[in-house]
Amino acid sequence: MRLTGVAELSALLTDGPIASVATHHIGPAARPVRAVLFDKSATVNWSLGWHQDRTIAVRARLETPGFGPWTVKQGILHVAPPFDIIAGMATLRIHLDDVDDDNSPLLIAPGSHRLGLIAEPKIADAVMQCGTATCLATRGDVWAYATPILHASAAAARPRRRRVLQVDYAAADLPGGLEWLGV
Repeated sequence: MRLTGVAELSALLTDGPIASVATHHIGPAARPVRAVLFDKSATVNWSLGWHQDRTIAVRARLETPGFGPWTVKQGILHVAPPFDIIAGMATLRIHLDDVDDDNSPLLIAPGSHRLGLIAEPKIADAVMQCGTATCLATRGDVWAYATPILHASAAAARPRRRRVLQVDYAAADLPGGLEWLGV
């Protein structure tokens, strides 16, 4: 579920310990620009193949060189920006439940964010080159990673509740009058 217009959530993510993790990685201008709540359970248990996050949520469609294609996800306008914008972002995952080996942990390809924009047919090779790491967590843990890192998630082997609030942070403004949607 994509979250926007939640004043209490925005306040929680803008100041305090969670925001300090983002500012540590991308600087004092870091602000939350998108939030997604993932809620896996015994009845809702999906997998997600290896991919890079390639789109950002914006307030309005303004044709801007280097931005596109445009999409709408759960009623929210998204666009693929130039890769340097994604490369300047940090993603935080706030774990609301324990995530062990059999409860669908995030998998990452360490260092893959340094490879730039990876074409879909080259993703498997990049994962082989970088290897994989499993991101286990205890309720309350916060994981931070470079937004363009290759990542995946299997369906849970022993499905149970696994809620994660994923928040993208950016420090730079967008060009051409585009504005981050925010949280």
